[in-house]
Amino acid sequence: MSSLEREIEETRERLAATIDQLLYRASPKTIARREVSSVKAHFVDPTTGQPRTDNILKVAGGVVGAVVLFAVIRKIAR
Repeated sequence: MSSLEREIEETRERLAATIDQLLYRASPKTIARREVSSVKAHFVDPTTGQPRTDNILKVAGGVVGAVVLFAVIRKIAR
């Protein structure tokens, strides 16, 4: 096998590996798994497994605020 043929074959193998990696990264299951891990890491410390109460309280406060705002707007609109 000549040097050129060997180089073409190596390039072909690298390209196939890159395509496989892109298909894996773009897979809906992989994307969903990555997003779930990201959200979970926001609320649970990955090293200790303890809940991050500061982040949980911020989100809970935001939800309560949004519900109160919605209720006030409905009451004003009536």
